[in-house]
Amino acid sequence: MESMLFASIKPMLATVGDEPFDDEDFLFEPKWDGARMLLHKQGERIEAYTRSGRRVTDKFPELKEAALAIIAEQAVLDCEGVCMNGGRAVFDDFAYRLRLGDSRRIAAAARSHPASWIAFDVLATTREHLREPLHDRKRIVNECIEPSERLSPCAFLMGRGKALYDWTKEHRLEGIVAKRRYSGYQAGVVSADWIKVKHPVEIDAIILGYRMLPVFAFVIGLHFRTVRFKPVGLVEAGISAEQRAAFLGIVAGGLHAKQEGTTQWLKPALCCRIEYRDRSDWHELSGTTFKGFLPDKRVDDCMWTY
Repeated sequence: MESMLFASIKPMLATVGDEPFDDEDFLFEPKWDGARMLLHKQGERIEAYTRSGRRVTDKFPELKEAALAIIAEQAVLDCEGVCMNGGRAVFDDFAYRLRLGDSRRIAAAARSHPASWIAFDVLATTREHLREPLHDRKRIVNECIEPSERLSPCAFLMGRGKALYDWTKEHRLEGIVAKRRYSGYQAGVVSADWIKVKHPVEIDAIILGYRMLPVFAFVIGLHFRTVRFKPVGLVEAGISAEQRAAFLGIVAGGLHAKQEGTTQWLKPALCCRIEYRDRSDWHELSGTTFKGFLPDKRVDDCMWTY
């Protein structure tokens, strides 16, 4: 336990699935849209580490309250840090909290964007639990925590992934995570024992450019609060031959700006609707599909939806 407590540990990570499923060998959790964190507690001391191992305790005064909810004398808990708004976790609010460094701004943000943590696994208490099956670790998580506003165990369903997927869509959550109930905890491993299935999201974007090779694709961008025309990804899927030909005919009429490698950048004038399945902490979109051109959409209106 001593080697794990207050040490930087990379958490176990999930693979990506396309569709929800039912399976009695799996339990299913809501996927919360925040940031992965490991909370280490011993006595009155608590420390928080990000997925990359960075210590961020000082950014979250709320951790003192979260520590009171951990009734175990010592524990290493795998959690999602979230900022809730209207019953749902808002990723950008928690990302804002992580960017702050000034103590006065941190104190103000703790009031305006309070953070909380949802614990879904335990790596250690007075002993390591990595090799114990997940359904036993879930029981230990519940034994370690007296739920509070700042820290609570993650709810889950046994075997019924489709029902939970529908529920999370209804409540505008990010999706679900399927976890094999007898699996151990593999720190730092992307494991097929955990499978995340996210809801597709549609957004209107600016076509900033395109490439012809190796596959035809649009370079798409969005406006953010602090930066305009930020590239956020490529879109290859869903573009028909007819749509590609029509697009190339339009941009040939004077929208070309500059060529960089295989990318032809454009003067920002065209918008489109895309669907994406995943988004990085830096708003890079993946699992993208083209849904159609938006000839009446103003470029200035293609904003990231906070």
